[in-house]
Amino acid sequence: MTERSITADRRRALLDAAVRVFARRGYHASRVGDIAEEAGVAHGLLYHYFASKEEVLETVFRETWTELLAAVREVEESGAAAQEQLRQVAAILLRSWRRDPDLVRVLVREVTRGAELGRRVQEITDAFAAIERIVRRGQSEGAFRDDVDAALASVIFYGAIEEILTGWVLGILPDGDGGVARAEQTVVAVVGAGLTDTRVPTGA
Repeated sequence: MTERSITADRRRALLDAAVRVFARRGYHASRVGDIAEEAGVAHGLLYHYFASKEEVLETVFRETWTELLAAVREVEESGAAAQEQLRQVAAILLRSWRRDPDLVRVLVREVTRGAELGRRVQEITDAFAAIERIVRRGQSEGAFRDDVDAALASVIFYGAIEEILTGWVLGILPDGDGGVARAEQTVVAVVGAGLTDTRVPTGA
């Protein structure tokens, strides 16, 4: 194993430990020492990779969001029908709860609804923009009605997914026995109906 791979593994182990600690204790109640202990390393080693606890949280957010946006770009470039692309985007976001619930807890509690959201607006905006492009392509191809504001539709679509994830984090929505699959189907069905059903009025 090379020095570079050892460094990458240690950094990844520290980030994974931080996610577990932040999910369990909350960001503000967690200490750098808690993360180091969770990772099974000396306290000072964390400062070799990160300047502060805040930088750890920021890195978790940036790296997670980079991966999510890359996955969404793959969906955009897949050539699938617009409604299928929306389904795939919903699946990427909602299935993250099953893949890594601790990570979703941290993103929802400490990032998405945290006081520092303003510093992360660009990443959120990029997600809206990707969804908007899918909607606009559906409109240009005649799959979606063209009298719906694509930008607002993207916000509504993303907002619905975020609220579902928040409901799971807070324990107020059921997520067992197919709950994730039902959520995925429902979001796409509701938004898809609004984008395709000409009987739904958009205003006076």
